[in-house]
Formats: sequence, structure tokens, C-alpha cells
Amino acid sequence: MEEKIMKMFFVVYSRAADYDVISKLKSAGIKGYTKMKDAIGEGTETEPKLGTHCWPGENNVLYIAVQDEEVPSVCEVIRELKKSHPRAGVKGFILPMVEII
Repeated sequence: MEEKIMKMFFVVYSRAADYDVISKLKSAGIKGYTKMKDAIGEGTETEPKLGTHCWPGENNVLYIAVQDEEVPSVCEVIRELKKSHPRAGVKGFILPMVEII
């Protein structure tokens, strides 16, 4: 049985952009993801989102497992989202997937 090579996208973005992020990924053919809500943190491109009075806002995090051939289309969606939502701190990371159990 041949194993398919896959990658895991780790995508962080402002909760305010959630609807657009999810709908654009679905339009690109992404059918499955895991979303974690209310993530807080500091990045390099936007103000901190710490869920406090001084630094309001929270992030969402998506984990998206894709086949290698889907990587370019997901990267393009993330690039488009960064342009259309410059204050949302959209950031995508690509991780190797070793195994699915």
C-alpha cells in the first residue's frame, strides 16, 4: 500500500476574519480542518491579541491536513487573505506530516 505524502498547515488569524478565512478555504476545495478558538499571542506584523483591555482581540488557529498537490492552492489562499485582511495577522506555517493514525 502506497503512503500519500501530506503536509499540515498551521494557520493563525484574527477571530474577526474567521468567516472570510473559512469561506475562502472551502472555495479552494478544503473540506476538513480543526479550529481552535480564542488563541492569544503576539506576532511581528500586527498588534498583540491578548484578550485584555489593553490588548483586545483573540486569534483562531486552524490545522489543515492536505495532500502535497494541494499545498500551492492553500498557500495562494493564505497570500490572498494576508492582502485582503492586512490587520488580521494571517500567518500560515507548513509542517511535515509523518503519520496519520
